[in-house]
Amino acid sequence: MIFRSLTLALMLGLLAVPLAAEAQQAVKVPRIGYLSLLSNSDSSLGPLRNASREGLREHGYIEGQTVTIEWRFADGNRERLPALAAELVRLKVDVIFTETTPATRAATQATTTIPIVFNPIADPVGEGFVANLARPGGNVTGLTQASLELSGKRLELLTGAVPRVTRVGVLSHAGVPSERSVRVMLEETEAAARTLGVQLRHLEVQGPRDLDRPFAAISREKVGALIVLNSPMFLSERRLIVDVATKNRLPAMFFLREFAEAGGLMSYGPNFPGLWRRAATYVDKILKGAKPSDLPVEQPTKFELVINMKTAKALGLTIPQSLLVRADEIIQ
Repeated sequence: MIFRSLTLALMLGLLAVPLAAEAQQAVKVPRIGYLSLLSNSDSSLGPLRNASREGLREHGYIEGQTVTIEWRFADGNRERLPALAAELVRLKVDVIFTETTPATRAATQATTTIPIVFNPIADPVGEGFVANLARPGGNVTGLTQASLELSGKRLELLTGAVPRVTRVGVLSHAGVPSERSVRVMLEETEAAARTLGVQLRHLEVQGPRDLDRPFAAISREKVGALIVLNSPMFLSERRLIVDVATKNRLPAMFFLREFAEAGGLMSYGPNFPGLWRRAATYVDKILKGAKPSDLPVEQPTKFELVINMKTAKALGLTIPQSLLVRADEIIQ
């Protein structure tokens, strides 16, 4: 009797093994689409993508094991984005993570049903991606840079570092992040310039090959300092921009700390790796059943002022103590 019971238990155990294996195989591995205007070969952007992976790992998603990521990069060519977005839709990914405003626009035009998480863009309401920040509506949500409103603050900080400056160049990338965003940033900067009593010279470029032209104009017109407005291309080309600004002995204010780390004089803006890591929380909630329309768009609450003292010394600048005590980080 005992022998028959043991035999029956053994047979049941053997039958349970394939059933357990089938149940394990039946667990769906979520698939995330990652859509970017930028290039995958740009090593300077690696820390941001690694921050995305780290954020996902914090929620239990390990690429190649518990999650699949379909990476799609347009290598700076906006015309490629619609086809890449359509490809992700055909793959039936569970959520699309977009990097940059043009990528978000392409994704929203490709699908109204697959959830989209953008990160971080300057003006999601103005671009029409969401109805408002508190209740986005539709299939789109994410994080914003809150950078449009910072343009005037950047000019204030720059003139604090270069108090005798009377003419400041403002460098923008044509239509990036969007025509409206560029217009709003310029308006914010112009309003601050009137208060501070400085003149502005707007300089616009079409792409990386066009970067030499504004610096030639700056030299001719005796522009004393420079503000660089938000653009993914400027981030990719930051070493070139910083080098040219330094060569022209031009104090410059940038929108991210990565520029100051590359040798730029100053930066004021949100911590980008932190935003990329934070965006993984949105992806996690959506994969667990949350609707994008119910997830408020998140704005950064902390902005970093970074000053590169090595660059200041090379430019012959003495940064006022009142500004140094406000800095979140001083690079020596």
